[in-house]
Amino acid sequence: MKRILLGFAFCLYAVFSSAQAPKENALLWEISAPDQKKPSYLFGTIHLICPADFLLNDSVKAAVARTQQIALEMDMDDPGMMMAMMKTMNMTDGNELKKLVSESDYARLDQFYRDSVGVGLAMFEKAKPFILMGSLFNSVLACQPQSYETAFVELAGKQQSEVVGLETVEEQMALFDSIPYKDQAKMVLAMIDNLPAARKEFRDLVNLYKSEKINALYTMTTNSHFDLSGSEELLLQDRNRKWIPKIKSKMAEKPTFFAVGAAHLGGESGVIALLRKAGYKVRPVLK
Repeated sequence: MKRILLGFAFCLYAVFSSAQAPKENALLWEISAPDQKKPSYLFGTIHLICPADFLLNDSVKAAVARTQQIALEMDMDDPGMMMAMMKTMNMTDGNELKKLVSESDYARLDQFYRDSVGVGLAMFEKAKPFILMGSLFNSVLACQPQSYETAFVELAGKQQSEVVGLETVEEQMALFDSIPYKDQAKMVLAMIDNLPAARKEFRDLVNLYKSEKINALYTMTTNSHFDLSGSEELLLQDRNRKWIPKIKSKMAEKPTFFAVGAAHLGGESGVIALLRKAGYKVRPVLK
């Protein structure tokens, strides 16, 4: 259960003027304002990635070292995170997975999880279907994945920096009460039925990530065949807009290293464009 919930936490995806949208290819950005003596930094992560593709270069480590706190989408070192997820993981109004899919699809899904994860669906019968995605990533990646967020928590511990979150567990889990549960179940079924295509799409995503092409990453994420189609506004743009006041507040407190999913950086409604619109200078830190 803990492994599956952690997988879900890492796979949460997880973006107004075109003149403000970033044109440069970069994952690491410096944020500065006239009234702040020291800059903060913004870094785009990919939540799960194979060790062979994982790279935390010296520029990123140096940026972390120049800050006094690390802000992730969620506070990943909060000891109460798993308990909060357990409390908020279930569907509302007495919904159950068996009511969302056909009997044959349920049996097929149950068998897949028994074979691939080692547990059946009974323990997740009332869970929001999107939670099942967490354990699918091992099948898609064909490796034991690493997490940039975990690496940043470790760096924070070494330099005794505080880790904070831009959202609470409750806020993230509530997103999946706003998306029809049947649509979530369809997405899970689509992925197990098309694992080769899902693996190719993820390889393409990783290649874009390693090339630091954040606008292409944004476009690919919003056009994914294995995403919650029609929910981009809720999962990307709305969250970006809600994050900006929190980013501004945390930067005003102390120099901060922000690390969020790279799909949140690109586009005309991405975090970079919104910060520029708010009057901040956001420039790429090139290798």
